Amino acid sequence: MARSLKKGPFVDDHLMKKIDSMNAANERKVVKTWSRRSTITPEMVGHTLAVYNGRKFIPVYITENMVGHKLGEFSPTRQFKGHSSKVEKVAKVAGAPGAGPGGAGGGAGAGAGAGAPKS
Repeated sequence: MARSLKKGPFVDDHLMKKIDSMNAANERKVVKTWSRRSTITPEMVGHTLAVYNGRKFIPVYITENMVGHKLGEFSPTRQFKGHSSKVEKVAKVAGAPGAGPGGAGGGAGAGAGAGAPKS
């Protein structure tokens, strides 16, 4: 469910204070934050925020296209290692013991009469 428009976007106070003070002093430096739940506002555009992902801080440069999104969307917490390829699956099945025809392995089609010739 979306947040009410009359409340405005949620941004942690400590983060907004840091951004406002940097805008007032017209300085750009990396700000470390654990606030993944904060919404990106137009005041943050042009700043670099180091967002914590549970293991390390990921530097995120804020652009205009990011306004309205949450900081956590740009700092992934999981690392995708890829799906296994078809070649790996075939090698795994071919190398398994009892996987040949008439083998004693359980699995699909290993019921009664699975190895018997059809008449």
